[in-house]
Amino acid sequence: MNVVVLSRVLSPRPRDSQVRAMENTVTNAERYFGQFCSLLASYTRKTARLRDKADQLVKQLIDFANTENPELRATIRDFAEDLAKVQDYRQAEVERLEAKVLSPLKLYGAQIKQTRADIKKCKRVQNNEIKQLEKLEKLRQKSPSDRQMIAETSAQRASVDTNRSTHHLAETVDAFQEQKLKDLRRIFSDFVTIEMVFHAKAVEVYSSAFQTLENYDLERDLQDFRAKMRGIYGHSEARPLTDTNTAPSVPWPVASQSVQSTMARQGEEAGDEEESEADSVEEIPLEDLKGQQRGHRD
Repeated sequence: MNVVVLSRVLSPRPRDSQVRAMENTVTNAERYFGQFCSLLASYTRKTARLRDKADQLVKQLIDFANTENPELRATIRDFAEDLAKVQDYRQAEVERLEAKVLSPLKLYGAQIKQTRADIKKCKRVQNNEIKQLEKLEKLRQKSPSDRQMIAETSAQRASVDTNRSTHHLAETVDAFQEQKLKDLRRIFSDFVTIEMVFHAKAVEVYSSAFQTLENYDLERDLQDFRAKMRGIYGHSEARPLTDTNTAPSVPWPVASQSVQSTMARQGEEAGDEEESEADSVEEIPLEDLKGQQRGHRD
């Protein structure tokens, strides 16, 4: 017994390496899942910000259309409607990312905290075993006595406790690792699916928007403009003009549900974000639009 005890005290034990390996597993999960959560949260916020900027573009297109001749007005109206529809899909993308990607990642904080608590408990039990073994070795070197018998009993009990605690911890970390792998596959599968659905829908709508621009009859609109400049009105092929000199006091009706949702989002999100000076310069390339954009942000 004394030789065995001395060997266990002075030599490294397999249980120590096992616990360190389990602790590294939890530490890596805590580090990388935390980074995943932070980066994907930023990704989702930037996607929402892109949606907001596109909503502003839709509003500017609507305002611009109301100043133009009927042919261009109809084209820009249809084009803005398609852009608004894409933003509806982007809104759904943001909501799904929050529900299916971010929420599961956030749950890992509590799971990792609990697993770390189990590891600390196992380490305390191991440290107690080491103390009991060291105490027994000191008594053995002095002289045999009843105290040595008691110490041997305490050391054996501590060893049993350590074995039980290590076994329980191994089962806990194994279950943690299995769940982590399953969740990792599911979370990123959901992420890819969400992105594929959005982009597939967006390509479909953008194709319609492209076709709308391709079908625009530039010559017809230009003829109307030139006729107006010459003071000649009422081409038989052109649609009626309500007021071609100035912007109409009442905009054309917003019939599309996508455009309505775009306008609603703008009302809810006005003033929620502050933009840098670089962004402002980049997003307002035309001098005559600076006043309109600045007024919208204020």
